[in-house]
Amino acid sequence: MESASQDINLNSPNKGLLSDAMTDVPVDSAASARTSAPEGLTLAEEEELRSELAKVEEEIGTLRQVLAAKERHCGELKRKLGLTPLDGLKQNLSKSWHDVQVSNAYLSASSTLEDWNEKLTQSEAYKKTQETLSQAGQKTSAALSNVGSVISRKLGDMRNSATFKSFEDRVGSIKSRVVGSRENSTDGLHSPSGAGDKPPQDNAPF
Repeated sequence: MESASQDINLNSPNKGLLSDAMTDVPVDSAASARTSAPEGLTLAEEEELRSELAKVEEEIGTLRQVLAAKERHCGELKRKLGLTPLDGLKQNLSKSWHDVQVSNAYLSASSTLEDWNEKLTQSEAYKKTQETLSQAGQKTSAALSNVGSVISRKLGDMRNSATFKSFEDRVGSIKSRVVGSRENSTDGLHSPSGAGDKPPQDNAPF
């Protein structure tokens, strides 16, 4: 750096050395500054591709400006209609789900699942399992029915047994006694005691 600053100094006796050294450096032309063409392309083809690239980039910029203007216009329309961002989110989700349902991947997955289900229901293992469960259910129903029949029969036998009849007779006898005692007490309350047995006394003075 010190040598360079000394050379740049106009009062230095070596002020001409810098210009002489710079004249020795070759100046790059426009062709040398430009990157070399890729292999397999001529300079004319490269120029054509670069021109086309510039046009495409310009079109992309224009489309971005148009898209931004359309988005602003869309936002103004939604604001005038009273549509909230939540409504837009719901609409986007609904559209996304519809797109998923009509997509090839979803249709393929649905078809695959249907095929698996059909193969499973038609398989011997599935049929045997279903038959076993059906038989188990029938046996359970039959067992419960048999239990109910046995209980009913046992109750009938119990009512027809001598012990139950003796107990029933005792209960009936006790009930008759209670009812009879109640009737007697009721009759005694309605008629005064001894009123019909003794004649009225004559209380006339001698």
